[in-house]
Amino acid sequence: MGLQTFLARKPLYYDTIDLTRMPGAYREVADRLRFGDVVHIIGTNGKGTTGRMLAEMLREKGHVGHYSSPHILKFNERIWLDGRDITDDELECAHEKLIGWLKPETAEALSYFEYTTLLALTAFEGCDYVVLEAGLGGEFDATAVVPKALTLVTPIGMDHTAFLGDSLEAIAQTKLRSIQNRAVMAPQREPAVEAVARQVAEEKGVRIEPAERYFTPRMEREAYEVVDAKGWPSFLEENLLTACAAYRALCGGVAPVERLRDLVLKGRFQKVAPNVIVDVGHNEAAAEAVAGAFRGEKRVLVYNALDDKAIERVLEMLAPVCERVEIIALENERAAPRERIEAAARTIGLAIEDFAGIEEDETYLVFGSFYTVEAFCEKTGVTL
Repeated sequence: MGLQTFLARKPLYYDTIDLTRMPGAYREVADRLRFGDVVHIIGTNGKGTTGRMLAEMLREKGHVGHYSSPHILKFNERIWLDGRDITDDELECAHEKLIGWLKPETAEALSYFEYTTLLALTAFEGCDYVVLEAGLGGEFDATAVVPKALTLVTPIGMDHTAFLGDSLEAIAQTKLRSIQNRAVMAPQREPAVEAVARQVAEEKGVRIEPAERYFTPRMEREAYEVVDAKGWPSFLEENLLTACAAYRALCGGVAPVERLRDLVLKGRFQKVAPNVIVDVGHNEAAAEAVAGAFRGEKRVLVYNALDDKAIERVLEMLAPVCERVEIIALENERAAPRERIEAAARTIGLAIEDFAGIEEDETYLVFGSFYTVEAFCEKTGVTL
C-alpha cells in the first residue's frame, strides 16, 4: 500500500492519546535508524523558522535533515533534506522500509503524526545532523522518543490548552520536561517560563543555558545584515540569533549566517505578491509579533482559524494594523464557526466580509493557520 493511501486511513486528531504507543514503536525500529546528532526543538512560537535556519547553517558541517509540521500545500514539505523537500520516490522508499521494520499491528495503530515522525527518521538515514521539531507538546510528543544531543527551546506561550494545560506554567512544564542532557533556551517573554525552566532543570539534572550566553557582537551584526537584506521583520532576527546560539552550542565556532541569504521561509511572513504577505502564525504571540512588524500600516486581514484558538485575542492584537477582516472558508472539521469570528471582530469594531479575491489597490495579510494559508493559495493560485 502506497504512503498516501496508508496515511489517508489514519485520523489526524485524537481526543486522547496512548502515551505508550510511540515509545513502543520506536523501540521496534531504533536499532535500524542511522543518523547523527539530534536537535529537538520545543516551544510555542518560532519553531519552524528557527529550525530551518539552524538546519541550513548545519549544512556547513555535513548532511542535514529537518522535520517540521504541518505542511502547507504538500506533505513533502515536512521532511527536508540538505536544502530541499523530500521527493515522492524517496518518501515511498522510506515508507517501504518502515513498514517492513514495524510489526503490522504497530503500523496500523500509530497515529498520523506518530507514523510520519518515524517515516522522517527513516528518511534521514546518513544525515550527520537531524533537526526535529516537536508537534504540539514536549514530554509526550511523538518526537520526544529520540535521544537528543541538544534541546532548543523557542518562546513558550499559551496554545493548545486542551492538550497541554490551562496555564502558562502547566504548558511550560509539559514542553520542558522533554529536555535531555543539555538545552539552549531563547529569550522568553514571560518570567513564569524561566522559573519553570529552572525547576525542571534542577529536577532532571539538565543544564539549560540562555541563548544570549552565546551571542557575540559579530553574530548580532551579521544576523541584522541578513535580516535587513531579506526584508524580514525583527522577530525573525530573534529567531536567527537563537539558531546561531544552538549552532555554537552544538558545533562551537562561528555560526555561518551568510548561508541564509538565499533561504526562503515558506509561509513565514512571506511576501507572495507585491501586495500580499502570508504568515502561518495562529496564536496571540504570533499575532502580536506580526502586528509589530507592520508598524501601524493597515492591511486587509484574510483570516480563519481552528476553533481551539484564542480568536478574540488574536484579532485584538491585529486590530491596530487591520483595515477589515475577510473570512476565507476552511474545509476542516475543526474550523471555528463563522459566528464566533464575526462576533469577535464586531466586538473590537472591525468590519467583516467574505474573502472574494485579491484586489490590486489593496494590501493583504493572510493569517490564522497553515490551513488558512493553504486555502488562500488554492483559491487564488498564489504559490509559495
